[in-house]
Formats: sequence, structure tokens, C-alpha cells
Amino acid sequence: MGNSIDFGGRPIHFIGIGGIGMSGLAYVLTRRGLPISGSDLRATNITHKLALAGAEIFTKQDASNLAFFDGCPAHQTPQIVCSTAIGQTNPELAAAIDRGYPIFHRSDVLAATIAEYLSIGVAGTHGKTTTSSAIGYMLVAAGVDPTIVVGGEVTAWDGNARVGKSQYFVAEVDESDGSLVKHSPKIGVITNIELDHPDHYKSLEQVIDTFTIFSQQCEVTIGSIDCKIVRDRIKPTISYSVEPGQVADYLATEIDYHAAGTSAQIYEFGKLLGTLKLEVLGKHNLSNALAAIAVGRKIGLDFAAIATGLASFNGAKRRFELRGYQNDITFIDDYAHHPSEILVTLSAARLRVGRDRRVVAIFQPHRYSRTLEFLTEFAQSFKDADLVIITDIYSAGEADTGVISGEQVVAQIGRYHPNVRYEPTLEAVCQLLTHQLQPSDICLFLGAGNLNQIIPNVVEFYRTNSPLTRSEAVA
Repeated sequence: MGNSIDFGGRPIHFIGIGGIGMSGLAYVLTRRGLPISGSDLRATNITHKLALAGAEIFTKQDASNLAFFDGCPAHQTPQIVCSTAIGQTNPELAAAIDRGYPIFHRSDVLAATIAEYLSIGVAGTHGKTTTSSAIGYMLVAAGVDPTIVVGGEVTAWDGNARVGKSQYFVAEVDESDGSLVKHSPKIGVITNIELDHPDHYKSLEQVIDTFTIFSQQCEVTIGSIDCKIVRDRIKPTISYSVEPGQVADYLATEIDYHAAGTSAQIYEFGKLLGTLKLEVLGKHNLSNALAAIAVGRKIGLDFAAIATGLASFNGAKRRFELRGYQNDITFIDDYAHHPSEILVTLSAARLRVGRDRRVVAIFQPHRYSRTLEFLTEFAQSFKDADLVIITDIYSAGEADTGVISGEQVVAQIGRYHPNVRYEPTLEAVCQLLTHQLQPSDICLFLGAGNLNQIIPNVVEFYRTNSPLTRSEAVA
């Protein structure tokens, strides 16, 4: 695959254009007036938005999608963009290769876009979608008018991308397939570093090497020194911390985590900037906000403008997203799929409801490789849940080798948790929830797969059916 894509007017065709990473780039380029087309296996609200912006969308992946370009002069034939998820056996990609069209990885397009702006690239094993969204939201609120591409949908700009008129570009940059090393933003943010993709990396050291190269290619690196690896191995240019006793350039002190959000005093190089109040819950979101503050101050924003913007930020979709409230039951959708993410998400849920209300966690393990690699850690990640429900593993395209299963995940969790259930299918989970939930429960659907597809059905059931009261349930 090449790395010198032409933004001068030659057509660009995305195979898998509806993906969360592909669609944001396609939207920005479409809005720039470039001839953009793409294919996906089904129509969604994302592909509909792209079509409205001017992209041509095909709802199949087939060689016939490229027939329009047959016979065109070389400068009018398409540049083909695909992600790691598109394999060599894809018929559309195979046809493009056969025709000799130039092939680019999604990260090549993102890297070329980053190079055109004063870019802010947000990396990290966890929190990069929320952090990049918070930075983008803060800049919009402050009147900076950035262009934004993130890995989640944000209500404030009705999707995963926004086109602005300023020189600033906020991008979420991903380490999962190693392509992080292609990016050289002016400002790089690293939230934390862990092994999360054992399907690509053989060791944590390989992950650290990837982040190190990325950091070296940034003019300025802003990093959380609450992560030991970031502190000791990356040594960021500008540091931030929410932990007591740390010495960092940006510090949060006098922190109050409460059910309605978070408040803290913010210090910059030892000097008090002022008070920060957030709607989003938990220590991890305060840390994400500190990264945004450091970015905002680096580009010259007043703290008052930063604090005002962040005060109304309520996160990206699928990041502790409220999906419904029926019969005093709260339904939350969250993308958490790594043990560390599950821990902080359930901690935030516990913070919201206290100790007198139940936290019900439904988790769909994501990828056989990740589930096997972190089985012990997954087993100890549900301490803040009262009831845990586990489904079969969502393969995400991986082959089932028979080494790990949902039942084994349940058995391991059962060593540490007294109330865990195995419901292999989404249908079984849906059926269980229709008679397990009680008034005042907070019900969290966790995972990066398709578990959240059943949320509307469960919410609708409780809209039309009253659950048992707690006293009836006990009786």
C-alpha cells in the first residue's frame, strides 16, 4: 500500500466507507469537494450522512462498483482506500488490485490530512475517543472552529467528523495495527499505554516502541504521568496528573467525585488556574479533561474559555451513553472491552448510584485473542457490579480455535464474584433481562461488538411492562 495519496482532485474510493474510522475521513474529504465514493455491506445513518454530503455510496462490496472508472484516463481512475479489516479476498479490493489502481490504508489518508494542518493527534490505549472529542468540543466552544475526526459519534457535531475553517485539526490516532507510527501531528497526546491488541503485538514492549516513535514525531507530546509507562518511557514534554503526590505540569487537586459529575482545582506549572466542573463521571474523565486543558493552554486559550467549554461536554456516544430510562431503570451503553476500561466504567456507575442501588453489568467479550490474553484481568474487573451477565465471545473476524469460550470467562469471574450468569446469545440475554431488572437498577451494556443492538428491545419492554419492586423480588 502506498502513502502519497493525491488530494488534488483524483477520485478516492473507500472500501468499507461506513466504518467509524473510514467514514470520518471520507466526510471531511467530501466536504472539501473531492470526488468521493465508497462501499459498505449495509446502509446506516453514517452512510446516509455521507451521501447527503455528496459521496456516492454502494451498498455491496463487488467489482461492479468500480465499473464506472473503466476506460477513464489514469488521472481519473480512483485511489482505493481500505482499512485493516478489509482482507485480500474482498472482491472489490481484488478487482482494484487487478486493475492496477493505487491502494492506500486508511492511516495513509489520515497521515496526509494531519500533515496539512496544525494537528492535534490523540493516542492512548484507553480514553482517546473521549479525549479527542473533549478537545474538539472545547475548541468549538472557544470559537476556534477546528476540523475533527474521532472514533465515535458526538452529538455536538452530529457524527464522528466536523469540518471547520481554522488551521486546527483534531484527530484520534490508533495504535491497534501499528499505523500510529505514520502520524506526525504538531501536538501529540498520550493518555496511557497498555497491551490491548495481542492479535497484532507480541509483547508490551512492541506497543511501547510504537508509542515512542509516535512521540518522537510530534513537536510537543502531552502525556499522563499517572501511567508509569508514559512517565518513565515516553517522558512527555508536558505532563498532567490527577493523582495525589505527583509532580506534573498540570495538576488537579481538591477533587470531588460525585454522582452529578466532578469538580477540581486546576494548577498549571504550580499556579492555580481556577475551578473545573465536569458533567462526565469518574477519575478517568477528569484525566481526559486535564489533557484537553493542556492542549488548550498550549495553543493560547484562556482557562475561563477552556473551563466553560468542558463544563458542558457530556462525552461521545457509546462512552457511558444514556440509552434509556424506564420504570426507574437506567440503561447505559459503553464501548469498554479491556479490563482496565471495565473497571473505570463500573466504578463510574457505582459512583452515580451509590451502594444502595444495583449495578447490572452485561459484557460481551471481544476477540478470542484479547479474551485469552487478559482472562485473569477480566475475571477481577467486575467488583463494582452486583450482577454480571456474560455472553459468548464476539469474534470480530477472528477464527475460533476452541481455546477460549464465554463459559470459561464466566468460570474465571466466578472465582471472584458471587453472582455471574452465562447467557450465550443476545436473545438469551434479552430474555433474562426482562425478568431480572428491578426499579433503581443501573444496567450497563459493555463491549465493542454488537451487544448494544438489544438495548432498544429491553428499554421498550420496560416501557410497557412494570418490573418487580425490590420487596416483591425479595419475596
